[in-house]
Amino acid sequence: MIRIGSNLIKQSIKNTNKSGISRFFTTGSNNSTNYKPESCVKEEPKGKSVNVEDLKDQEIIALVDKGEIQPHNLETRLPNNFQRAVHIRRKLLARDLQKEHQRALHAQAVVAAAEKAATSGEDPSTIQPVVAPASNLDFESSLTNLPVDHFDYTKVLGACCENVIGYIPIPVGVAGPILLDGKLVSIPMATTEGCLVASTHRGAKAITKSGGAKTVLLQSGMTRAPVCRLPSSIRAGELKQWIENQENFYQVASAFNSTSRFARLKSIKVVIAGRLVYLRFKSSTGDAMGMNMVSKGVEKALEVITEYFPEMEVLSLSGNVCTDKKPSSINWLEGRGKSVIAEAVISGDIVRDVLKTTVEALVSLNIDKNLIGSAMAGSIGGFNAHASNIVTALYIATGQDPAQNVESSNCITLMESVNGGKDLYISVTMPSIEVGTVGGGTHLPAQSACLDLLKIRGANLERPGANSEQLARVVAAAVLSGELSLMSALAAGHLVRSHLKHNRKTEAPAPQADTISMTHNLPHSD
Repeated sequence: MIRIGSNLIKQSIKNTNKSGISRFFTTGSNNSTNYKPESCVKEEPKGKSVNVEDLKDQEIIALVDKGEIQPHNLETRLPNNFQRAVHIRRKLLARDLQKEHQRALHAQAVVAAAEKAATSGEDPSTIQPVVAPASNLDFESSLTNLPVDHFDYTKVLGACCENVIGYIPIPVGVAGPILLDGKLVSIPMATTEGCLVASTHRGAKAITKSGGAKTVLLQSGMTRAPVCRLPSSIRAGELKQWIENQENFYQVASAFNSTSRFARLKSIKVVIAGRLVYLRFKSSTGDAMGMNMVSKGVEKALEVITEYFPEMEVLSLSGNVCTDKKPSSINWLEGRGKSVIAEAVISGDIVRDVLKTTVEALVSLNIDKNLIGSAMAGSIGGFNAHASNIVTALYIATGQDPAQNVESSNCITLMESVNGGKDLYISVTMPSIEVGTVGGGTHLPAQSACLDLLKIRGANLERPGANSEQLARVVAAAVLSGELSLMSALAAGHLVRSHLKHNRKTEAPAPQADTISMTHNLPHSD
């Protein structure tokens, strides 16, 4: 169809004058150049500044169209009213989307007219101007469903998001409390998936009734692995030997540690492929998740290394051996962030009365599903039922980076019968939980409130790193709860029934009558 229309247009060029062609493509405007949204095409002049705070919104939009203000700079030009800046950006976006959509409709109408002329043998020069049909979309009205008011945008600029047009409200539920290392802890979870909070709550109740969960922190350290190139593999090997020399390591560590009060270099793992060298730095980062902190330290450390290996090229600060936001065996085997194990012994009576299944059924299913099934799938770190569900919900609630659930959800769930087969031992081993209680989105009001629920907001002044370590323990305990509940639901065959009850929208939802009393199954999806 497009080819036919294109041939017709080419033929019309031969048979009509220039004005005829422009008339064929008329859009009600004399401007026949390719369309680009006015708010996106012009650079903001350097050195030219206009005080815009006293101007009306339409006057500011006019300045944007002239290129005197860039849309992404609206907050800096309206420093006393960030909310107004967001409102103006929404108007610009709605306007530009409306124009672009109208032009797309016109283009479709032109192609349809060209196809009709080609099939009917009509002379192209006689075709009347094509008028685009009216659009039935109203982008400005659509944006009204995206909240914009009642939000502190001063905490967003330069920290969390750019070109802000609003925010997404996500329901936050609470699971527990769970008895964790001798203390009751409530688990905030932000999710739009029905059953998830209820299922985790049920698992937390079963664990608490059985005496609680215990955790152990195996190691803590954020990693960054730049990729460097040496002239030859011989020099690459010499670099490896140089770094593994203790005195040289201390020299590099001294430079690394000088960049932060909290960064303390623990190790450098050297991985070589040909003449490419990947240096996996691992450092403590206090209560921050620490990616930026470690990256800053790595840059300083590389300056020292290049003094001894001046021919070394630093190709990228990240060479994917870190590994951040991607599945990898190195995170699974060597850890990244916090490595935590959470465990509990569940009474056989609780398994029967709360979880509605048996110890034998759980142990057998865990082997068949989480161990053998995941092995048959070639899984890396995925020897679990749904760890990522709980990790992501907790991350969103507490201001973590949700994309890091990729490696943070690495988990192996193990179950055994103990005490003569009467009770159930369950554990989750999670080697790469990446969390922080400062930095990122942790300072936003709602996320700070969820950290307050856990009593770990901000930095721990007495023992730096203690708050982020506790958050990692909470993540592991929450995953333990979710694994226990879902596996029980699967063993009992209650998964679909529970989803039909708790994960379906109804016109007039009835009040949840003690759905978290755990007198019946509340399983989650697989």
